[in-house]
Amino acid sequence: MSTDRTTADRTTTADASEAAAQEVELLRRLRAFEGRPAATAGRGKDPVNAPMIRHWCEAMGDTNPAYTGPDAIAPPTMLQAWTMGGLSGHTGHTGRSPAYDELLALLDGAGCTSVVATDCEQEYLRPLRPGDEVTFDAVIESVSPRKTTRLGTGHFVTTRMDVRANGEPAGTHRFRILKYAPAAKRPAPPKPAGTAGPQRPRPVVNRDNQGFWDGVRDHRLLIQRCTACATLRFPWLPGCNACSSPDWDTVEASGAGTVFSYVVMHHPPFPAFDPPYAVALVELAEGVRMISNITGVPYDKVRIGLPVRLEFLRVDDTLELPVFRAEAG
Repeated sequence: MSTDRTTADRTTTADASEAAAQEVELLRRLRAFEGRPAATAGRGKDPVNAPMIRHWCEAMGDTNPAYTGPDAIAPPTMLQAWTMGGLSGHTGHTGRSPAYDELLALLDGAGCTSVVATDCEQEYLRPLRPGDEVTFDAVIESVSPRKTTRLGTGHFVTTRMDVRANGEPAGTHRFRILKYAPAAKRPAPPKPAGTAGPQRPRPVVNRDNQGFWDGVRDHRLLIQRCTACATLRFPWLPGCNACSSPDWDTVEASGAGTVFSYVVMHHPPFPAFDPPYAVALVELAEGVRMISNITGVPYDKVRIGLPVRLEFLRVDDTLELPVFRAEAG
């Protein structure tokens, strides 16, 4: 019995040592990609142009006058938009280099077959203006050691793109993905009888939005209105995004609206939420838009243009939220 156990222990130790050695070798091979190009001599498919700026601003609801007129500039956050290849991708020498595909293939071979974008960072060096020709180069900046997340275990890959306009540095865009091996799904353990579920996250209430949450407490959905130019705005801001005036009052929303856009959340799961569920961008009758949940219909019945009506959902003893119920008919 003792001999068998010693042999098993030795086998387990040997297996663990071999796995550790394989992990070290994999990381060495992954790190060899650091500093190699992810894209070389890239060129934007189109010059910076007013129609794309207009489409972006309409989608974002951004009415900043700096983005219109003869002296217009592009919103800084559009930096990466001018470098994208679209559905057809880039052709010829422009675009992604073989090194990036080789790196992803190595991760696939290591079992990291799934991918999720995690975050991006941008630094702006000069405004982009209509007519600017955009060029770029990108480099594989770093590959992390194996990390364990709720999605699974894998490696974070960070690329840095240096963007130029007419040959001048315009900005830097860092983009990070996680290439991972999906974690095995485990059934949730049954909850003991009488056990309360996890609490919904609390909204951040500060001096800029206190009035909004005071309205929710009184079952009123309040929209800010600039007293200088009468522009309505939501979410609440300390100043007007149309004329920059800091003075404002409020109007109460009628409660009518339509679904302007929506997503269905499947993964990752969060405590106190039960996926799948729909999260919608609702356009209120007053013209502003807000993000909320849709009630009264299954998540897969939510559609763009669906008429909705405001209601207030009591989440727990201390939290009530504005949501929108689908209108019948």
